[in-house]
Amino acid sequence: MTAKATYQFAGKTILITGGAGDIGKATAKRFAANGAGIALLDLNEPKMVDVAEELKSYNVPVGTFRCDVTAADDVTKAFTGAFEQFGRIDYVFNNAGYQGAFAKVDEYPDDDFQKVININVVGVFHVLKVAAQYLRSGGGGAIVNMASYAGVVGPPNMLAYGASKFAVIGMTQTAAKDLAPYSIRVNALSPALIGPGFMWTRQTELQAAVGSQYFDADPKIVEQQMINSVPMRRLGSLAEVANGVAFLMSDEASYITGFNLEVTGGQ
Repeated sequence: MTAKATYQFAGKTILITGGAGDIGKATAKRFAANGAGIALLDLNEPKMVDVAEELKSYNVPVGTFRCDVTAADDVTKAFTGAFEQFGRIDYVFNNAGYQGAFAKVDEYPDDDFQKVININVVGVFHVLKVAAQYLRSGGGGAIVNMASYAGVVGPPNMLAYGASKFAVIGMTQTAAKDLAPYSIRVNALSPALIGPGFMWTRQTELQAAVGSQYFDADPKIVEQQMINSVPMRRLGSLAEVANGVAFLMSDEASYITGFNLEVTGGQ
């Protein structure tokens, strides 16, 4: 999805969790460029404020709301604040997440497993639940949950992350059925190898450090091994992820719900 189709989001509001991260920022810019108001939610307030500053050039309303998605009260408070500022919430990008440790099953740290599940599953549930309440009262809308190709294939050395993203895809399919009668579409987005950037570099370095049969001990060789596993032999980009979100939120996708869109260089 490299072509940047023009979708009409003027007068609409999108709420983005994980709004301070690379994907959150890219998506915020994508929607702002098409006229949407942007409500950013994140725990990292300084970075979130920086993103909001970058969005000023688009001349759309922007709000920032501190939010820990693992705390139900925090999520409710952030949504309340966003609704009070914008007067409406039309789209929710349920994007906050945590990649977690890289380790073999028998060595995976218990506390990190719990942290991944708390953020990527419980946190997604909290946001999904409150989003459904607001969109239902507003007459409908669209939700995109951030899944991952890790939730499709079960990658080595990523037990918690893979499990959490399988769960997100499952929650998406159930929520799509539950919310369809209220004109709320729920879809998932599953990026594969996205880069360059912090997450891509972290992934190659940590996979190299595990010492498994699947990857070399040199991160630079791991990079090539991963890219060679992709039929198109390239990384996906942040812009392609944002384009995928925009499509799933748009009227052009008004017939799509319960779908998992894979954003990759081919897998």
